Amino acid sequence: MTTELRSEEAAAAASSPFPAGWPVMSIAEAHARLTAPGERFETEERIIRGVPTKVWKNCPPTLRAVFENSLAFRDREFLVYENDRATYGAFHKATIALARALTDLGVGKGDRVAVIMRNLPEWPVAFFAAATIGAIVTPLNAWWTGPELEYGLTDSGTKAAIVDAERLERLAEHLHNCPNLKAVFVTREIDEVAHPLVRKLEDLLGAVNDWGKLPDAALPPVEIGPEDDATIFYTSGTTGKPKGALGTQRNITTNIFTAGAAAARGFLRRGEPAPDPDDPNLPQRVTLLVVPMFHVTGCNATTVPCVNAGGKLVLMRRWDAEEGMRLIERERVTATGGVPTIAWQLIEHPARAKYDLSSLQGVSYGGAPSAPELVRKIGETFKGSMPGQGWGMTETSATFTSNMGLDYMRRPDSCGPAAAVCEMKIMTVEGDRELPRGEVGELWAKGPMIVKGYWNKPEATAQTFVDGWVKTGDLARMDEEGFCFIIDRAKDMLIRGGENIYCVEVENVLYEHPAVMDAAIVGIAHRTLGEEPGAVVTLKPGAEATEQELRTWVAERLAAFKVPVKVVFWHETLPRNANGKIMKSDLKKVFETADA
Repeated sequence: MTTELRSEEAAAAASSPFPAGWPVMSIAEAHARLTAPGERFETEERIIRGVPTKVWKNCPPTLRAVFENSLAFRDREFLVYENDRATYGAFHKATIALARALTDLGVGKGDRVAVIMRNLPEWPVAFFAAATIGAIVTPLNAWWTGPELEYGLTDSGTKAAIVDAERLERLAEHLHNCPNLKAVFVTREIDEVAHPLVRKLEDLLGAVNDWGKLPDAALPPVEIGPEDDATIFYTSGTTGKPKGALGTQRNITTNIFTAGAAAARGFLRRGEPAPDPDDPNLPQRVTLLVVPMFHVTGCNATTVPCVNAGGKLVLMRRWDAEEGMRLIERERVTATGGVPTIAWQLIEHPARAKYDLSSLQGVSYGGAPSAPELVRKIGETFKGSMPGQGWGMTETSATFTSNMGLDYMRRPDSCGPAAAVCEMKIMTVEGDRELPRGEVGELWAKGPMIVKGYWNKPEATAQTFVDGWVKTGDLARMDEEGFCFIIDRAKDMLIRGGENIYCVEVENVLYEHPAVMDAAIVGIAHRTLGEEPGAVVTLKPGAEATEQELRTWVAERLAAFKVPVKVVFWHETLPRNANGKIMKSDLKKVFETADA
């Protein structure tokens, strides 16, 4: 019996992805080694808004510094989109030309510049043009409706906007309601410009493939520091109106070292030396970017680190799995992902065997619930790739925790430990005391990537940010080694393929329908998207409405991803607890037999 057991153990060890003796050091030991004096990821303490905060000592201090760092890669290809290609040299010329044009319009430090477009080569040009002159870049959700975009422009007090033709079409009738707006640059597929505020971006920059022909010029001079305001990213709130999270220069650039340190930690845990990320002999990192740049994941965690390191971004008009595989093969893409949906579709597509996907080294994601089996599938399907998962939110400027490689395979249901410059704690929901390891409570997060607060919303800021900590609204627990496990969301929110859907916003729109008396939005489990919104509705006595009528009603008022995929009619008052809150756990059962 003993011999048989030993034989089984030997067979299991032989087939295990974990090397003997792994891990050779704890998370704390790896972080201590990485952040020691003289190391690339050395840390130091700074006082930020009165709070002692650990920061990356060698991280670029500002987005302007990131842009200047990328000058070293002038001859490398940076952007690929359909038939458009641009080197870093061309990107620099286009960015500087737009930065000077914005300055000529009177845009200066602290003014808001909105970027509203799908993932296009013009997006990072617009972002860095505004950022390098000290303006506060305000990326708005390109899926928003006209009224939603109007709200973002007026709430932020945007002075100039750079948009694509699709967004201009939605905004045209709302521009007169934006009194602070002085100019709109529009790009792509537009012939005539009728509005006095609107001018064609191509008149300034030319076509993407001609950016390299622009004259050499210098950025306008401006003094920018790491604690200066940099971005406003909007995040939906439980009141139903989006809140603008005000991020600093340091908040954004922290992502550069957070990602690098997490990757290096994996090497140390395996007992291997971490490679030098600055080694000029390393092949260029090529990322197929399929999440929107207007989210912190696409901008802060992907685009900004890519620019700093001289990587290449491959963009798509819209996600299509087979087109994605074609691009991976053609461009020798080394990394992709974003949300679990992308990974699932790449794995399960019937045409996958037709394409050479061997260049993939990383398939990572966050922003939506994912099945632990996805970790195993990635390893089986993409032999040269290691899976990765992370957790963050708009208020953490993107990545806060990372779970990669062998650590992720060992704990597939964890989003990982906090970055080496960060702290996490689990608090009671009331926020009055910290809970011990293993207990479930509200996750609080602290670090150099926590935003300053909400734009022009002091009460909401005071409720969410406490002495450098952000109250995340997520229910979680931590194990003894510091790995975080998200259990549920304390806020009434769904995440559909990486997109936040706050239930109250959709419910409020349903309540506006003349036939609706009661309404609740609940999550319907979906294998690849994580969850989708479903509506349970009680109609007023004698009133009539169809499922399609209510879905159309919402679609006319909110972005498409917020529209309920199913509407179930409840023929009595919706179930409520003693406090009068709808018992959504009961309502979810009506969708359990529906196809995901």
